[in-house]
Amino acid sequence: MKTNKNLVNLIKEIKEHAGRGNSGFWKRVVKELENSTRRKRKVNVSKINKVTKANEVVLVPGDVLGTGDLDHEVSVAALRFSESASEKIKNKLTIKELFEKNPKGKDVRILG
Repeated sequence: MKTNKNLVNLIKEIKEHAGRGNSGFWKRVVKELENSTRRKRKVNVSKINKVTKANEVVLVPGDVLGTGDLDHEVSVAALRFSESASEKIKNKLTIKELFEKNPKGKDVRILG
């Protein structure tokens, strides 16, 4: 059972939308967000740099950690950013902000 009320509300909001629009992308995100804390994805900045291209939008349904550097512009949405990752990534979004901007999940990659 989830105890983080913000996460519970986010999951509920996305589920309602995904159920109406048959958005497979957001259904997948909900599945990842419902994982236990131990199974949450953790992605380093170096991996984001390695697997993305300039101006790409990626979603990490977990934590972004600060190891490594970015050498190109990338928009990253995540559940949480470490302090060092926040300093290195200029275009940060919460998952809720990305959901509101892009309700269909078009041109967004899930990393982890």
